[in-house]
Amino acid sequence: MLRGLTTVTFVAEDLAAARDWYAEVLGVEPYFARSVEDRPAYIEFRVGDYQHELGLIDARFVPGGRSAEPRGEIAYWHVDDVHAAFRRLVELGATVHAEPVERGPGFVTASVTDPFGNVLGVMYNQHYLDVLADRTGR
Repeated sequence: MLRGLTTVTFVAEDLAAARDWYAEVLGVEPYFARSVEDRPAYIEFRVGDYQHELGLIDARFVPGGRSAEPRGEIAYWHVDDVHAAFRRLVELGATVHAEPVERGPGFVTASVTDPFGNVLGVMYNQHYLDVLADRTGR
């Protein structure tokens, strides 16, 4: 039985550059790093209200190798202002994957491709806020 999202992992050919870019995007430093043969191999950040994990893995360690193009998977992260978050990601060097779109009342999505070829989604989702309020009383 699925109990909830724990970690989203993105791949990078240049793990140090990806670490620096995501530290800037997220406004926090990674809390975990693992090296293999004295070379960084995996880095992890804790993000948001539930401290979900965003992992970055060196492409050398991806089982089966990495495809050159993003496939169809998009992990969406809740933000308070999709348009502002989208603009900031593009200003930091991401490219447009999908412009902000209102999908219904209280539901807006957008996505970018990070400088390392991963698709990063941002979303305003009223349901997320309702669940957070129920759990925390906020």
